[in-house]
Amino acid sequence: MNGLAKECGDCHVLRSSSAQSLLRSRFASNLGHQTVTVTQFTPYTSIIGGLFIGAAAVLLMAFTGRIAGVSGFVSRLLPPYADDQTPVRLAFVGGLLAAAPLYILITGSDVPHTVTGSTALLVPGGLLVGVGSVTGSGCTSGHGVCGIARLSSRSFVATASFMATAIATVFIVRHVVGG
Repeated sequence: MNGLAKECGDCHVLRSSSAQSLLRSRFASNLGHQTVTVTQFTPYTSIIGGLFIGAAAVLLMAFTGRIAGVSGFVSRLLPPYADDQTPVRLAFVGGLLAAAPLYILITGSDVPHTVTGSTALLVPGGLLVGVGSVTGSGCTSGHGVCGIARLSSRSFVATASFMATAIATVFIVRHVVGG
């Protein structure tokens, strides 16, 4: 034990508050604590949300012949793309952006969510998602919702890759790193 810490029960207590907060934020499990993130099981709201997503995908395909891939819609709103589908893309992306404020307006409660405040995690994470959606020729909505519904073998492989990576990431963050 060094001069910064002393034994207290089954965990280490640090004398320096800055060292204590640094270690707690980065290495909570190394101090004998494990942070447990409880994810609520919400079957009814999940089913309703899934029905809305499915209905939007079906309606978009029925009226425009387009697959509801968010990364494709967003990327084609930016130059050099210019075609007659821009209003449809704007409406689709606008609907995505309006969903949370509409939920708050209707229910009177906040949208439950957790987002890290760490720019060091958000920026590379966003870049990796962007690179992955370009490399994989689509995102989770395009492959996972529309591609699987069309029985696309490429989408089955892509969705299995998304899910395996998500499961591994959650396991590592929650149980190995201790976040």
